[in-house]
This record gives sequence, structure tokens and C-alpha cells, in this order.
Amino acid sequence: MSSNIQSVSTPRSGEGTWLWLLKIVTGILLVVLLFIHLLVNHFLSQHGLMNYADIVAYYQNPIIPIMEVCLLAAVVFHSLTGLRGIILDLKPALSLLKVIDIILIIVGVTAVTYGIWLVTVIASRG
Repeated sequence: MSSNIQSVSTPRSGEGTWLWLLKIVTGILLVVLLFIHLLVNHFLSQHGLMNYADIVAYYQNPIIPIMEVCLLAAVVFHSLTGLRGIILDLKPALSLLKVIDIILIIVGVTAVTYGIWLVTVIASRG
């Protein structure tokens, strides 16, 4: 075995331990929240959430908007840190990586902010 092979269970070069751990935690959280989301939205609802009125009624339970925002935040964070990991594999210059980090942060914050706004609007319609 070559000593250059990096273990799957360690952070990449350029990826901090906390970021790596958060990526693992959000991955586990994604599995749990997605299971709950699919179970409630598609299997426990009598015919599934088929129209806007069904969704507005569903969002009247205060736990649902919180769960959906948590799912959104986990998806955005996990996907953008995964994308950053792919970019790290390309070994970009440190200055380029800083620009990429800023872009990823802006995209992530924008996506989560829009999602929170949308959940708030839908929940307030009921």
C-alpha cells in the first residue's frame, strides 16, 4: 500500500476538522430528516400533499416549518461542502480557494434565507 493514499475518514488537505465533522453530521441529519420528510409528506398523508391548500394546512403544525428549514439548511451545507471538497481535489491556488469559499458562502446564505422566507410565507397563509 502506498503511504500517499489518504484515508476516507480524515479531512482533506485544506479542509478543517470542524468543517469535516459538520459535513459528517449533516450527512447523518440528512438521512434522518429526509426519511421523516418522505414518510410524512408521501405516506402518512392520505393522498400525499397534492395541492397548495394541502401544503398550507400541513405547515400550520409549528414543527413542520422548523423541520423543513433544518432539512434545507442541512442539504445546502452538505452539498456546498461536498462541492468544496471536489474543488479541493483539483488543488486550486489558495487565493482562488478563498474566492470560491466566499462564493459558496453567499450561495448558501442566499438559498437558506430564501427558503426561510418561503416557509414563513406559506406558514402565514393558514
